Amino acid sequence: MLRTAHPFGLILSLFLMLGAQARAADPWVVYEGSEGPGRGKHIVLISGDEEYRSEEALPQLGKILAVRHGFKCTVLFAIGKDGTIDPNQNDNIPGLEALKTADLMILFTRFRNLPDDQMKYVAEYVDSGRPIIGMRTATHAFNNPKSKEFSRFSWQSKEWDGGFGRQILGETWISHHGDHGKQSTRGIIAPGMESHPILRGIKDGDIWGSTDVYGVRLPLPGDSQPLVLGQVLDGMKPDSEPAKGKKNDPMMPVAWIKSYKNDSGKTGRVFNTTMGAAPDLESEGTRRMLVNATYWAIGMDEKISPKSDVAIVGEFHPHKFGFNGYEKGVKVESHELKK
Repeated sequence: MLRTAHPFGLILSLFLMLGAQARAADPWVVYEGSEGPGRGKHIVLISGDEEYRSEEALPQLGKILAVRHGFKCTVLFAIGKDGTIDPNQNDNIPGLEALKTADLMILFTRFRNLPDDQMKYVAEYVDSGRPIIGMRTATHAFNNPKSKEFSRFSWQSKEWDGGFGRQILGETWISHHGDHGKQSTRGIIAPGMESHPILRGIKDGDIWGSTDVYGVRLPLPGDSQPLVLGQVLDGMKPDSEPAKGKKNDPMMPVAWIKSYKNDSGKTGRVFNTTMGAAPDLESEGTRRMLVNATYWAIGMDEKISPKSDVAIVGEFHPHKFGFNGYEKGVKVESHELKK
């Protein structure tokens, strides 16, 4: 005798199916996190730059933090009019409301001109005094001088001198100190910072990136403390020779820590690095620095292990940095974790 399905069961099945389809259609990706020290903490990683492949770097960093360390990671993207990832679409990053529940914001955007209804979530996060990590072009993350509410975030702001980059991260866009595309970067530990928790398991030369050293104004503002100095290399390989002359005298900081205060006086931790393009993450030392910085920013210093697992998750074949060098037509779901 055939049994007919209970109407409530059919309705429930349909509801679950539609819910799964809705989640699949979200223009962002969520890595729920495995067991690990980061279990219960939520990180929101915001990509959106035209040049350094943040749309490839941050999904990989999110996977490492989720799979290897247990953090829940939500990765956001610049989304084009066709619904695919488009770093050249500088006015649309859906999903920023995820910052409401974030324990850490990792920002890797460049000259974004976001509408106020998206930008408000970034501003609310900053106003909350929660920790922030900036990567590469985050020093000039926003270019929104005509915003009615958030023009102070713009990289050339006069209201906030240097905008979000200078006021929160410690610097705005200044210059290419190294020869862009010809001189890579070797990380040298800043004198006296060898025992800092972020540098556990890292020694001179472990950090390397094909991106060049950015220029900054010295000394960095406020309570900024350089952690890693960028040795300019005459070549694009980790074993290239250091450039001679003023390029390395003095060396520019390429990673530093500082704090910022919200209006109520609450202090938030900040780690900023001018490294971090997708090809930079092929360096184990660079990945370790970013993973260690995540723990430190959230206040989990005691959980930082010099031997923690920072291995690549899945396949990772980053594209070389450069304008219009992104892969066209990539859908967000392509970054989902594969079982």
